[in-house]
Amino acid sequence: MTASDSPLATATDEPTPWALPPQAVLAEVGSSDAGLTADQARARLAEVGSNRLAPPARTPWWRRVLSQFDDVLIYILLVSAVLKAIVGDWIDFTVILAVAVINAAIGLIQEGRAEKALDGIRSMLSVHAQVRRDGAWTQIDADDLVPGDVVRVRSGDRVPADLRLLEGVNLRVDESALTGESVPASKSSDPVPAGAGVGDRSSMLFSGTLVSAGTGTGVVVETGETTEIGRIQTLISEVDSLETPLSRTLDAFGKKLAVLILVMAVVMVVIGRVVHGFDTPELISAAIGFAVAAVPEGLPALVTITLALGVQQMARRRAITRRLPAVETLGSVTTICSDKTGTLTKNEMTARTVRTAAHQYAVTGIGYAPDGEVDLAGSPASLAEHPDLRRLAEVMTLCNDARIVRSTGEGGSGTDGPDGPDAGEGDAPGWRLVGEPTEGALRTLGLKAGFDPTGWRRVALVPFESENKYMATLTQDPDGGLHVLVKGAPDRVLDRCATQTGADGQPEPLDRDLWYEQIDAIGAQGLRVLAAARTGAAPDRTTLAPEDVDEGLELVGLVGIVDPPRPEAIEAIAQCQDAGITVKMITGDHSGTALAIAREMGIVPPAGTEDGAPAPQVLTGAELEAMSTEELRAVVEDVDVYARTSPEHKIRIVSALQSRGQVVAMTGDGVNDAPALTQADVGVAMGIKGTEATKEAAEVVLADDNFATIERAVEEGRRIYDNLRKSVLFLLPTNGAQSLVILVAVLLGWALPLQPVQVLWINMVTAVTLSLALANERAEPDIMSRAPRDAKASILTAAYLRRVLLVSVLIGGATMAVYFIERDQGMSVPEAQTTAVTMLALGQLAYLFNCRFLDRSSITFAVLRGNRAVWYSAGALVALQAVFVYAPFMHSWFGSAPIGLREWGITLGLSVVVFLLVEAAKAFGRSRTASAPPR
Repeated sequence: MTASDSPLATATDEPTPWALPPQAVLAEVGSSDAGLTADQARARLAEVGSNRLAPPARTPWWRRVLSQFDDVLIYILLVSAVLKAIVGDWIDFTVILAVAVINAAIGLIQEGRAEKALDGIRSMLSVHAQVRRDGAWTQIDADDLVPGDVVRVRSGDRVPADLRLLEGVNLRVDESALTGESVPASKSSDPVPAGAGVGDRSSMLFSGTLVSAGTGTGVVVETGETTEIGRIQTLISEVDSLETPLSRTLDAFGKKLAVLILVMAVVMVVIGRVVHGFDTPELISAAIGFAVAAVPEGLPALVTITLALGVQQMARRRAITRRLPAVETLGSVTTICSDKTGTLTKNEMTARTVRTAAHQYAVTGIGYAPDGEVDLAGSPASLAEHPDLRRLAEVMTLCNDARIVRSTGEGGSGTDGPDGPDAGEGDAPGWRLVGEPTEGALRTLGLKAGFDPTGWRRVALVPFESENKYMATLTQDPDGGLHVLVKGAPDRVLDRCATQTGADGQPEPLDRDLWYEQIDAIGAQGLRVLAAARTGAAPDRTTLAPEDVDEGLELVGLVGIVDPPRPEAIEAIAQCQDAGITVKMITGDHSGTALAIAREMGIVPPAGTEDGAPAPQVLTGAELEAMSTEELRAVVEDVDVYARTSPEHKIRIVSALQSRGQVVAMTGDGVNDAPALTQADVGVAMGIKGTEATKEAAEVVLADDNFATIERAVEEGRRIYDNLRKSVLFLLPTNGAQSLVILVAVLLGWALPLQPVQVLWINMVTAVTLSLALANERAEPDIMSRAPRDAKASILTAAYLRRVLLVSVLIGGATMAVYFIERDQGMSVPEAQTTAVTMLALGQLAYLFNCRFLDRSSITFAVLRGNRAVWYSAGALVALQAVFVYAPFMHSWFGSAPIGLREWGITLGLSVVVFLLVEAAKAFGRSRTASAPPR
């Protein structure tokens, strides 16, 4: 059943059951309080289908395999293999094909994120449902629910479909995975406006959410793919995968390189034939040798291995990478869009401030762990010296159903109250909440204040109901006295009070203006406000009713609670801003709370500061709905806080940022974040509190749910990109020098200084040894003080390309020089060629030390430290080259010959010259950069 087919559709074709009275909804879906008959349900099931999220059609396996080879670098790899087959090098042909197959296998393993995300969402759906059929309650598979079924839910149930609530008692539902709100939403059967966002539809229960308290009965209005969670599945499946900056850069680079090689080969053949009259077979052989020398067949493997090493390094920093390119993409991120609850904040409600008639107390510590204290004017406040604080701690601790449990991590635990130990076996060490977050915050407040509930006993209870918005208990103290304790919404509690608790703990006249002022002041800080009240009770009372607390209470005080920011996230945001990365908050929470948290974290400047407007702009979901795509694009970079957002809104925000050239990382933990994580350039999910759907949609999963880990991952991504650039900068002159030797020889009509098989040797030995050494380089000192790199820029700038050309000429020229010097000295061709190959090897080794620092001088002792892989590689290269020179079997295979100390000395000396000349070029480049006017 589509939206337009729904009987609840309005003139805009959008069903709005939350805006209609319950009986009107029942009539619209053709049902009643007694539910459907079995025959009606069977007919509707045949019409609308099962209440499940259908898996999308899978791409055929052969097409997925072929798609892995649709890449310019793979084309170069395959061309290289064909060329090597043409020259008869079947060993190298097999190796290169193996590299291509390995690349394809890695791609196949990494793909399918969206499909796995959909599987994760499907797993959230309820398995069974309590439904009224033929006038009687029965249990059926949730797959068999249809619109019009009447369903009942209770605490602990997962909602099986989208329901319009018919009646509810004390009903609260945890919708954090869908809306991002950290506090369970109170539900009521009263209609809400048709334009209400998902988080404000208090008359609706959404499929996949969890009932945290109370009971309710509702009628099914949407099933399967038309539910709110089904719409999220559709959004995920419709999001197109984006190319990463690295893939775009390497793709463009590969195309240009392929064209250049082809053009130069043609020019070489034409000149060799027309000018020098070479035979066609000889020219074809020379052209193949040139192409084999010029094609950097090791580049795809180098990129893959460098990224894989980066993945391991990031895992050690608690960022688990699911797709290799995401490692590098993190390094080019310009904007991080973060969910608030559980990402920037602890997702553990915490009391922040306590207000009594006499004092304003501050509460330290965050989360449910009772680490902290209640302070007055900067000093700890004891309950013995502050009776007003003791009264408040009594109310908030005893008029409370939550428990704070200490888990040992081995199945054992302790608890704060008289209820005894309780924790799930195998819980992680730490403190765990059993109950609702708000009550957990108040329970922890009592622990921090030092209140001991031992000896107190609950006698009677008036439970919290959304209509009354308070909870009351009749509680007996250790001496046998009875007290009525009340906590709840400040307006409801204040209306029932006649006095207030003074500094001495005794009642005094109520100052209503004071309390209204304090309620507004605490609320303005983005805190949720709760009030505490109390009164005495007759010694023989055993019951408690709502009318017993309608008047005459004594107001004890107020508590402001909040889901607090992670302290390390505040520092990480500042570091991101120093690195030129903008952090934006996108949350389903209310705008006031979101703005207060954003100010505290430094996402927006404090109100009234010189560099910020008095009220930084916040865009809400309703305002986003009213904006066109162009209007959103015009303001998206200026707005840093988005509140009351839906999954569609998050996708629109990310897409608008991308349209402005931003490289976007999106973080989140709820299923509502999954579509935006898929749309973003890098999706980052929380590993501990994140849903499976979110983890599967993300490229990176944070093992510690810590925003600060993102900042470390960005730093790691920048380091990896730097190392990739160093590796490419090193690899290209290797091929450039070899191809230049063959090209110049043919163009000038000389004998080839290198045989194709010797070119293959030097390619192989440098690929095995030197190419990977730079993947382990440490981060440059200024790595997190630079602005993000331009994602559209080439991996090699014009200056770096000039360096590649210079080094190719230097090493190629030195190679040709030693060849002809040796020939002039009467050395045989094999000896001269062996000396030339040794020049190539040592020249590239010298250049490796140039590449350790991209722009900084390498004429420093630091170039000898910090990367042991460089020395391992250098040792391996020298050893292998010695085998090439002196092993008899190598003489047969590669046409080499032994050389003496004189030849080693010449090649070593020229390598030092190459190193110094490259350093001179780097120094010239630094001076030009320093003298250039700022842009």
